[in-house]
Amino acid sequence: MKEQLEKLREEALLLISGAEDFAALEGARVRFLGKKGELTAILKQMGSLSPEERPVIGQLANAIREALDEAIASRRQYLEDKALSERLVKEELDVTIPGTPVKMGHRHPMSIVLQEATDIFISMGFSVAEGPEVELSEYDFDRLNIPVGHTVREWQDTFYVTEDEAVHLRCQTSPVQVRVMEKTKPPIRIISPGRVYRKDEVDATHSPMFHQIEGLVVDKGVTMGDLKGTLNALVRRLYGPETKTRFRPHHFPFTEPSCEVDVQCFICGGAGCRVCKGEGWIELLGAGMVHPKVLQMSGIDPDVYSGFAFGIGLERMTMLRFDIDDMRLLFENDMRFLSQFQGV
Repeated sequence: MKEQLEKLREEALLLISGAEDFAALEGARVRFLGKKGELTAILKQMGSLSPEERPVIGQLANAIREALDEAIASRRQYLEDKALSERLVKEELDVTIPGTPVKMGHRHPMSIVLQEATDIFISMGFSVAEGPEVELSEYDFDRLNIPVGHTVREWQDTFYVTEDEAVHLRCQTSPVQVRVMEKTKPPIRIISPGRVYRKDEVDATHSPMFHQIEGLVVDKGVTMGDLKGTLNALVRRLYGPETKTRFRPHHFPFTEPSCEVDVQCFICGGAGCRVCKGEGWIELLGAGMVHPKVLQMSGIDPDVYSGFAFGIGLERMTMLRFDIDDMRLLFENDMRFLSQFQGV
């Protein structure tokens, strides 16, 4: 039996050392050390040995088992190191190859103009207020003196969320002004930028989703002259000191008196074109003195305080700022167009 064990050791060590992969190594382990392996089969014959031979053969069998275990472990480590080396060669990284340039993002043109306008208003003492885009009709209509039956409250003009017309996507950011007035005592000086929604047809100057910057000033002795001075300061700081504006009488339920402010068309210089629809002017915003009823409904005494409010279309401001002739360009995500504003 001793000769059998020595022969098994030599054969097993030779086979283990020659294993070229993990499958061959595992096959050698199972053949010699498995439950039905050759070493186990030989040890089952120890019952036929004399008491003197059993300890000697047992000691030899244990030594052979340990030798084979060590050989298998050593070969496994060798195969693992070899596989890693081959993988490193295969996946070798040439650090001298120039890297792939990473394109850095930049601000959208509307974000640029919004920040510029916000900075201008803040420099004049305004603060920024925000409110919900899904609004209650109480705040967007009733508290702004817009009565039931007004055209803006019709389904073809407003995106209603509930059948009872109590909740809708806000048509303007004016509700933010109402929310501020009911919680804040004058003096008040805020702007409220944000998205608004109206059922407008898409064209060069209209969209069913657009952005507004609305403003509100409430204090003692506020006049229409303060309104005109504030808006002219904004327009001339945005577009240059030579910018021409036009104030036209208008009607809004929440202001009295009211006006619309136009800026001379930047495409045709006032001659008339498709952008300004032949008028030579582009409507920029609506404004006026806050209606006494609006102040009163918000808990402010109109006999003591007065104020002005305005609402500016951010898209139109951006078009004027960068001589863009079609609003749709601002939403189409065409990188050929947007890349022009990198570094602005």
